[in-house]
Amino acid sequence: MSCFGGEYLVSAEENPRPREWRPQIYRKCTDPAWLILFFLFWAGLAFIMGYSVIAGAAERLVFGYDSYGNVCGKKNSPVEGAPLSGQDMTKKKHVFFMNSCNLETKDLKINSIALCVSSCPEEQLDTLEDIQLFAKNNGSFLCVYNLNSVNYTQNPSAASLCPRLPVPPSKSFPLFNRCIPQTPECYSFFASVLINDVDTLHRILSGIMSGRNTVLSLCILALALSLTMMLTFRFITTLLLHIFISLVVLGLLFVSGVLWWLYYDYINDLSIELDTERENMKCLLGFAIVSTVITVVLLILIFVLRERMQLTVDLFQVTSKTISNSPFLLLQPLWTFIILIFFWVLWVAVLLSLGTAGTAQVTTGGRVEYKLLSGIRYMWWYHLVGLIWTSEFVLACQQMTITGAVVTCYFNRNKSDPPRRPILSSLVTLFNYHQGTVVKGSFLITMVRIPRTVFTYLSNTLKEKEDSACAKYMLKCCLCCFWCLDKCLSHVSQNAYIATSINGTDFCTSGKDSLSILSKNPRHITSINCFGDFMIFLGKVFVVYFTVFGGLMAFNYHRELQRNPTLWIKN
Repeated sequence: MSCFGGEYLVSAEENPRPREWRPQIYRKCTDPAWLILFFLFWAGLAFIMGYSVIAGAAERLVFGYDSYGNVCGKKNSPVEGAPLSGQDMTKKKHVFFMNSCNLETKDLKINSIALCVSSCPEEQLDTLEDIQLFAKNNGSFLCVYNLNSVNYTQNPSAASLCPRLPVPPSKSFPLFNRCIPQTPECYSFFASVLINDVDTLHRILSGIMSGRNTVLSLCILALALSLTMMLTFRFITTLLLHIFISLVVLGLLFVSGVLWWLYYDYINDLSIELDTERENMKCLLGFAIVSTVITVVLLILIFVLRERMQLTVDLFQVTSKTISNSPFLLLQPLWTFIILIFFWVLWVAVLLSLGTAGTAQVTTGGRVEYKLLSGIRYMWWYHLVGLIWTSEFVLACQQMTITGAVVTCYFNRNKSDPPRRPILSSLVTLFNYHQGTVVKGSFLITMVRIPRTVFTYLSNTLKEKEDSACAKYMLKCCLCCFWCLDKCLSHVSQNAYIATSINGTDFCTSGKDSLSILSKNPRHITSINCFGDFMIFLGKVFVVYFTVFGGLMAFNYHRELQRNPTLWIKN
């Protein structure tokens, strides 16, 4: 495999002929060493998956467990040194935290005592008598196991062995069987232990749930606008392009004007008293300013690129013919998304299983904690690399498949007889000859994404420190450099996949050939790419603008959703 200065022989002549840039009938396997490396890497991932199944305890995560090492809903084995372990919890399937309104964490562990109970208290319990009556009527004991329910009101230590009063009403969370408090205050404290920055996230989720019908309508609107854009690009002409640009500009001006009018309406609204409404007003002002700036910038770009419109029309017409010959190209992102979702779910399941691979250790009070096995943290890093590399590999396969199908249609000499099943043909060519090229391209991007991920984590960590301005600046510079390198490598990889689909050459040779072609016609190609991307960007702006505009109008006339977004919790 020759990456620098190598020539790919398209014939048996001693001196290789210049590249013809036509699809090759006879191909060879490109970059096979990288394909072998990828198989070996996935053998390591398979080992981690198997190890997580054997050494992990996923049932602790799914069913939940108490502070004494008992898995809820299961018959448990005793842990040496923990007298309250090894109990039969078959009928006690719910996890109840004795201090759910004020949970505290230390070293990512919850300090509150957790118990397995048969049912969650659905009404508030204000006294120990209420807890005792609840245990008598429901058979659900909310105090520590070694305290008999008869002694709830008589034992002097009952205050420390029973939950803190008052006990808020709670419901079992579906699938994971945790008793979640239903009062907004306790819910926020409870969720803050599990989710960082929960106040913002809680309000976002609350707003979505309270206005779920409006959100669903906005999703349908966005889908309809996206389909309209696709049909517009399908039948685009020079006249239609001018009409489209004019409509987009008028739409942006209209949306900006309406946003400023809504902001003015908010200022003159004397009912603005809540903090949420004041924040909504600030958010609306931000939308208005950003909308105005974007409108001005787009007007300037349209004026600068106005002479390149005909090239864009020709480009979209060629694209339209290709999609007409192979309409299933529009579904390729959907298949890719389904494959990625399946892989991500598997990846998360393995990660969580690794997190439960630990040995039981008895602490003070007979409690049981689980300590991670040695080497698990290294497996986490290996697993993280597998996530990035495999995801990039799947995305690269999508690019290669689309590229091969477009090449087959574009270079078809008989225009009256379009090629049959170009996508299937492209997939066969990819899996038979060019998987190594895709692996190599995705690996290069992975090598940039990993340090970007590390620097992003460090940057988020240093945000909480005030005396590290120099370190923050250096991290931002590193993030900027890696972002630029990521974009350059992505661009080179895409062009290399195109060259591989046409000439059947390896990744490095294809990348060199594509850069050579681009360097010979920089002005022409840049003009087409810039204005073509700009038109697609205008279509995206059109969809986003009018969807956001519809959402702002809908929520503006339903301000009760803004005043009390946590009402959905009580339902």
